[in-house]
Amino acid sequence: MKKDTAYYHLPGLFEFYEFYRVFLPLFREHREYFYNWCEIGSIYGAPADCLWGGGRAGFGDGSPQDVLALMKEYGISARLTFSNSLLKEEHLTDKKCNALCALFAHDSAVKNGVIVYADLLVDHLRRNYPDLYLVSSTTKVLKDFIQLHEEVIRDEFQFVVPDFRLNKAFDKLDTLSAGQKDKIEFLCNECCYFGCKDRKECYETVSRRNLGEDCSDFHCNAPDSEGGYRFSKAMKNQGFIGIQDIQKRYLPMGFSNFKIEGRSLGSALILEFLLYYMTKPEYQLKVREEIYLDNMLDLF
Repeated sequence: MKKDTAYYHLPGLFEFYEFYRVFLPLFREHREYFYNWCEIGSIYGAPADCLWGGGRAGFGDGSPQDVLALMKEYGISARLTFSNSLLKEEHLTDKKCNALCALFAHDSAVKNGVIVYADLLVDHLRRNYPDLYLVSSTTKVLKDFIQLHEEVIRDEFQFVVPDFRLNKAFDKLDTLSAGQKDKIEFLCNECCYFGCKDRKECYETVSRRNLGEDCSDFHCNAPDSEGGYRFSKAMKNQGFIGIQDIQKRYLPMGFSNFKIEGRSLGSALILEFLLYYMTKPEYQLKVREEIYLDNMLDLF
């Protein structure tokens, strides 16, 4: 990784395949539109109906072969979101998920990864797909710094995504070594209520749903949960990380990796994230026009 560069990890590997098929050429051919201090570190996601899926229910029907070819063309790491927290031994033989891991493990140009929760799956992946790097999922809800530190020092993980409520714990975060800071990947734009006590249960509900279980008994009790995701609301969250924070606080402290959430939110909102986090203000309208006007029928 380059020094003083922010690496963004973007959502919708399968769900927004058509969007990235338009955006990535623009990002490469008109790099002057975008901040020179940021790069795309990876794009993450999973197809629909993946047993190992977690965090959000799987979305997108992009062909795995096409998705992988696109990532290879632009030299971007692909990450499979296999963060189901409730996996059992019998789930490890799932053909679809194993086939995806086998496919993505054999990309020689760029190293691909898996976002994972269950230690059972960690062991399975290390044993059968050692070429895939592993990311400790934010669905573990690591909001205690001691827990985070214990996770960071595990050799299995190349990256660890803490709970967003640790984003501003600067005094504690600055005690990490340089190598440990390289492994931290902050979730920037979470909209969830900062004081939520049901976050882990919410993620477990998604895991249950991906396993085909009835989840109708769970209801989020967080204030304003019925309003859904709003970027304007996320910006007011105590854990929000904006571009000024990244440039003036996180990069100077030695942190380089930033995750943008957004699976299931739609291509239009993903574009707004990329405009805010990556695009110079004077080019934001131009990028928006090129995406909307030239490709609207394909994307929206």
